Amino acid sequence: MQPSTLVPEGISQQLAVTVNGVVRPVPAGFTVADLLVSLKLDARTVVIEHNGTILRDRSSFASLRLSAQDSIEIVHFVGGG
Repeated sequence: MQPSTLVPEGISQQLAVTVNGVVRPVPAGFTVADLLVSLKLDARTVVIEHNGTILRDRSSFASLRLSAQDSIEIVHFVGGG
């Protein structure tokens, strides 16, 4: 391995993903579900678009790992009347 590819022990690699137009660093291996937890959002109350595709199956959130340069749009439902 080249020295530039080594990650010091205890430090996770970061990926840059775009969430609602804002570039945000997330740890390598982060899933859509992890992202929602970090943003304190309930998966039952949002719609997620991942790289232009609406994710219809909420059960896939926990297995869909984010990659560098992914684009995520989150629409949050708000109740009221």
